[in-house]
Amino acid sequence: MSATNLDPDIAARLKRTADGLVPAVVQQHDTGEVLMLAWMDDEALHRTLTTLDATYWSRSRGEYWVKGATSGHTQRVVSVALDCDGDTLLVRVDQTGAACHTGDRTCFDAGRLL
Repeated sequence: MSATNLDPDIAARLKRTADGLVPAVVQQHDTGEVLMLAWMDDEALHRTLTTLDATYWSRSRGEYWVKGATSGHTQRVVSVALDCDGDTLLVRVDQTGAACHTGDRTCFDAGRLL
């Protein structure tokens, strides 16, 4: 993870994991459908807020990724909110194509537990 240009007022409100990450719940803006959970650090959040292209930190690859950059299944950001504890982001997007890397509409299509 690299240095960031995130607004200091926003950065001060974030409560991060020991790895410097904040979970981001990603939701389709007009239907409320929960699409996926991803992770952001300060720089990913800064990039998301400035470009409106959803940008995340890949824990498995150790790099930033813009959703849809290779697949074409993009997420155009409509809004970003921080929860009351400052430890979770809600990213409301306009999803094009599948949100899940498996090709499913959401990452929660694999099966219900209850």
